[in-house]
Amino acid sequence: MEYFVKSGNPEKQRVACVIVGIFDRRSPTEAAETIDRVSDGAIGTVMRRGDMDGKLGSTLVLHNVAGTFADRVMLVGLGKERNFDESAFRKVQAAVARALRQTGAIDAVSYLTHIGVKSHDFQWNVAQALLATEDVYYRFDECRGEKARGEISAPKLERYTFDVPRRSDLPAGERGLAEALATAKGVALAKDLGNLPGNICTPTYLAERAKKLAAQYPIKTKILEKADMEKLGMGSLLSVARGSSQPPKLIIMEYMKGPKGEKPVALVGKGLTFDAGGISIKPAAAMDEMKFDMCGGASVFGAMLAAAELKLPINLVGIVAASENLINGEAVKPGDIVTSMSGLTIEVLNTDAEGRLILCDALTYTEQTYEPRVCIDMATLTGACIIALGSPASGLFSNNAALGRALLTAGEQAGDRAWELPLWPEYDDNIKSEFADVANIATRGGREAGAIIGATFLHRFTRKMKWAHLDIAGTAWVGKKSSGRPVPMLVQYLLNTAAKKHD
Repeated sequence: MEYFVKSGNPEKQRVACVIVGIFDRRSPTEAAETIDRVSDGAIGTVMRRGDMDGKLGSTLVLHNVAGTFADRVMLVGLGKERNFDESAFRKVQAAVARALRQTGAIDAVSYLTHIGVKSHDFQWNVAQALLATEDVYYRFDECRGEKARGEISAPKLERYTFDVPRRSDLPAGERGLAEALATAKGVALAKDLGNLPGNICTPTYLAERAKKLAAQYPIKTKILEKADMEKLGMGSLLSVARGSSQPPKLIIMEYMKGPKGEKPVALVGKGLTFDAGGISIKPAAAMDEMKFDMCGGASVFGAMLAAAELKLPINLVGIVAASENLINGEAVKPGDIVTSMSGLTIEVLNTDAEGRLILCDALTYTEQTYEPRVCIDMATLTGACIIALGSPASGLFSNNAALGRALLTAGEQAGDRAWELPLWPEYDDNIKSEFADVANIATRGGREAGAIIGATFLHRFTRKMKWAHLDIAGTAWVGKKSSGRPVPMLVQYLLNTAAKKHD
């Protein structure tokens, strides 16, 4: 589908559908009032009959409205005007996308992007409208048979235009469109990778996708094989891979379009393409969802693609530690002690706490190889984070207050929010080991503060970096489908970082 931004009168649009809003208590927006006026009260009549009461997300399609050139006018409920915020705006845009899908419209013009939302401008309005639409229209058909693909009806909508009030608002709208299109591509890639089953999306598959990304964009890709990791002393990462016949990969993607010599932003992702838990095996129920345990790595792919699409003037490195966590005669056992790349020894008390084992070596490699200006890792690390925050927010941990605030701000802007949890030194005692430098799970305190314990473990390997950790276990997949998060937050953070350099 193609997207556009324009500025024009609603009654003059020669399209299949014009979209206008109605607040609760039957209060029309300016665009709806205009159409009501030229149609001799058609919208007012509908509201008086009770067919549209302005309930948030409700829709009603009117055909052949007098005084307009459009085939249809869609009325959209906006809820109470005083409560209309970012969340309501996104819900409305998603409701419109679903309603348009039920029509035969091939093109549409929306005037919902006129609505003021707190302090946001039309750049934000257009961007969020596009992202909400793309989220609704995303489909994963790669694993369906050809016949089944043909039976699933695609949206008829081919052209979608977001209107802004004045011609002077067009530049802001165009910026929002460009940024959202790039973000949407990154989100779609992350969703595709996350939704693929583990028998297809293996560590080798991810490595090949990285090479394809490098062929399409100015991204340099390097793949570290098992032998390379052995030479580097990545005993922690390799311990997880021992139970699988699939060779592990450390995938490195470099996008260096910032000033020469400037330290890069580093994104590090957990790429556990399937996690059975190892010898500490998971219950059978919902184990199929463990194909999503590589969503942190998928988010790195999505953010790298979006940055390249936007031609951001920054230096960016993406690193994905890819492995499986299965069981064979060589699998790491509870009680085993392994040596990480940093030299710290780790007592593996639970083989299902493997994400931190592959990430710690990836983080050490990132620090020693790139000395990044900041490092952000993301991982479906702990079920405890789901218990704490559910699916609305990712868990955020950082050893640098400015970096933490920057990510929280980016998340609020993008509608991909996080909530910061502590990294206090009081938690360090929880991962003391009697036999090694550190244990991979809590040795005291039981199950309490599980997400914090995971982050505390990673912090042992990031003391020399400005670092943040995103626990995306509750946000990366919802309802057995990949969400593409936290790509929107990451892209917004990169946009903000690039903008600061040119202020």
